[in-house]
Amino acid sequence: MLTLLLIIIYLAFISLGLPDSLLGSAWPAMKTDLSVGLSSAGVIFMIVSFGTIVSSLFSDRLIKKIGTGKLTFVSVTMTAMALFGFSVAPSFIWLCIMAIPLGIGGGAVDASLNNFVALHYKAKHMSWLHCFWGVGATIGPIIMSLFISNNNQWKKGYATIAIIQLCLVFILFITLPLWKKVEKRYDKESEEEKITKTTNVFKIPGVKLALVSFVFYCATESTAGLWGSSYLVNYKGLSPGKAARWISLFYGGITLGRLLSGFLTMKLNNKILIRAGQITCIIGAVFLLLPLPIYFSMIGLILVGLGCAPIFPCMLHETPQRFGKASSQSIMGIQMGFAYMGSMFMPPILGYIASKTSISIFPYFLLCCMLIMLLGSEKINGFIRKRRLA
Repeated sequence: MLTLLLIIIYLAFISLGLPDSLLGSAWPAMKTDLSVGLSSAGVIFMIVSFGTIVSSLFSDRLIKKIGTGKLTFVSVTMTAMALFGFSVAPSFIWLCIMAIPLGIGGGAVDASLNNFVALHYKAKHMSWLHCFWGVGATIGPIIMSLFISNNNQWKKGYATIAIIQLCLVFILFITLPLWKKVEKRYDKESEEEKITKTTNVFKIPGVKLALVSFVFYCATESTAGLWGSSYLVNYKGLSPGKAARWISLFYGGITLGRLLSGFLTMKLNNKILIRAGQITCIIGAVFLLLPLPIYFSMIGLILVGLGCAPIFPCMLHETPQRFGKASSQSIMGIQMGFAYMGSMFMPPILGYIASKTSISIFPYFLLCCMLIMLLGSEKINGFIRKRRLA
């Protein structure tokens, strides 16, 4: 039963990844059709991120009311409808409106499924779970690049992704009884544990340091995904279609890296994998900012993707071990909320600065986020080490 449910969760994470990479890869073409500036993508991204933050913070309450299965079904349905809205968008304002259900749908399912896997599956499954997110995030730009290259038909690209989402919605619907059986089984186990209230979570030692790492991880990943294509087009001189394909390599790096890190978790602990990923990200950013031939930028994007691969799933899987199973769902929701604050604020900040200066600052901005993430992560490692020795 748990194996079948794990397959369904993997499919749900494909649906999470599909829309996440579309805006960045399509924006060079979209902004021309909509007659808006480069930085306008940051506004849409902020709206999506805000919806994600809100639903992540309320995920604990929603799960208690309707269960993880129903919440996943409703959330994926919302994202599918939002993507159909993008495919018929007559204006920039319409995109902003459709960004609301897109963000709300993504946040609730993200927080709930991450905690479910952290509690009931091994670390390798968390890495592979986010590998399937990478599958969706890699497929999205590839599909979009095909339509952009064919007379700039980005709307058809969004419609195609929406249809794929609806197929996943159907699968989730017919498997709802399976979720009910599994949830009843684990509800009995969880009754014995005291559930920590969200208002008290910030008092738990180490939580604030963990949140810093989540903020700047998502800042790194989302900034690379949103502005990487614009950097390649406006600074490196690639065509929009080719740039979209190159951005798929960034998400491909995340996907391949998470597949490999799933196996590596059998031999290495989460702390080592997190540190190795952060160092790899920094090397990739250096490749992007140095005045090297254009194909080194492609290598840099792949390295950033490979580096990002183990960081997020390993930090998530550490949550019950760091702070206790009874507190994990509340903390998971807050971690996801803060992570998406990084997504909400950092890419628009870069977009604003780039509109006043140049998109050439993109790799320098990435590098700063990576260094802060590394510092926060190492501080919490030291804090947890001291606490365990005490």
